[in-house]
Amino acid sequence: MYTAQGRIKQSELLTQYMPLVRRQALTLQVRLPASIELDDLIQAGMVGLLEALGRFDATQGATFATFASQRIRGAMMDELRTRDWLPRSVRRSARAVDSAVRQLEQQLGRAPEENEIALHLEMPLSEYQQLLNDTNSGQLLPFEELVADGGEPVSNELGTSPFEQLLDGQQRQTLIDAIEALPEREKLLMALYYQEELNLKEVGAVLGVTESRVSQLHSQAVSRLRARLHDSA
Repeated sequence: MYTAQGRIKQSELLTQYMPLVRRQALTLQVRLPASIELDDLIQAGMVGLLEALGRFDATQGATFATFASQRIRGAMMDELRTRDWLPRSVRRSARAVDSAVRQLEQQLGRAPEENEIALHLEMPLSEYQQLLNDTNSGQLLPFEELVADGGEPVSNELGTSPFEQLLDGQQRQTLIDAIEALPEREKLLMALYYQEELNLKEVGAVLGVTESRVSQLHSQAVSRLRARLHDSA
């Protein structure tokens, strides 16, 4: 059982780290569809904070701040995984784009242009770009989640996630090579979004394009990466 002192300590920690929950929720929300409420992320993050309070072991070397931050973010991502905000028809179309990119790269020996992908899919360029916008609403997640969620993920007997596998050896090098093979504008976009942590509006300002266009380019870059990862599996 907890002592009275222990309960006071936990209560103090809970109060102290509540602002961290809100900061993480705000950071994540700008990358998500408008249908995801900030309060839902905060609520999930509070669950993660409570779990951190109950499971923290100072003998493991990590500070409580680091441990809590990981638990909070993990709880928010768990909440997002339970939500399927893309219709099945859009998911099917996203898989069709991945397949088209993969086939065209094999045929052309280079990254296909937008009009080439649209032609392969037998749809007008404007319709293809709208499809990219539609699919992108389900892809604005941290990159490790994005890769793990999309396409035909790699699996192994241990059941580890694709990202965990990509962290090791050849798989990780394949991801690095895939990013390097992106067209320059898409490669810059990915760096600004995932490394510099700019939101879509800020990325658009750097690239000199609209937020909607950033969304399209992001979705297309993701399809290119998933195609490369699929081929390496």
